[in-house]
Amino acid sequence: MLERYVLPDQLVAEREFMPARSWWQFSARYNVAPPQYVPAIRMHDGQSEGMMMRWGLIPAWAEGKPGEPNSSFDVEDMDGSRTYGTPWLESQRCILPVAGFYTWRLNRYRYRQPYFVQVSNRNVFGIAGVWDRSEGGHDEVIESCSVVCVAANELLARVLTPPARMPAVLKRRDYDLWLKGTPVEARAVLQPYNAAWMQAHPVSPRINSSDVDDPDLIRPV
Repeated sequence: MLERYVLPDQLVAEREFMPARSWWQFSARYNVAPPQYVPAIRMHDGQSEGMMMRWGLIPAWAEGKPGEPNSSFDVEDMDGSRTYGTPWLESQRCILPVAGFYTWRLNRYRYRQPYFVQVSNRNVFGIAGVWDRSEGGHDEVIESCSVVCVAANELLARVLTPPARMPAVLKRRDYDLWLKGTPVEARAVLQPYNAAWMQAHPVSPRINSSDVDDPDLIRPV
């Protein structure tokens, strides 16, 4: 599952995804955590747009009230879930621009060692998500998203404690299919990313505090 990630600079993200309309505003960060607002690309009126959304999906039926932590979820839970089923069936899909993400391995001393994971030779890539719109009291509207997770590839299976899951990293050629394709076409792109195209290394436990945000967080230890 996904708990923290690294956010690229806005200009880098816009060059990668080229949204037709940009309503977002953000800068590079090294410790993004829910329920912060994060940039996401979605389709609206036939065009792609860059939006800021709350990370941690609040379904429409929740009337703006956050429930259990839901920054990410398993692809197997998508169809029958009350929370994720409706956004999935209504094609409310999005892409989160990411420069890398963190994961943790529980070692034999019961210590959670954090790792930084990235796509080799890429300063930005996209991970699949779904979004929803929830209206609370006083006409408050919250648009929020969660990340789709799939089975871990060989690299992360060695790093993670079983059962190992990883965010659904999208290939560039699949961006449009995820955003615009039918549910069958979109489901087909949710595959473990090629382990040969990724790298991971241990990092400082400073990442465990959401108050810390600096480039040293991704340096190997």
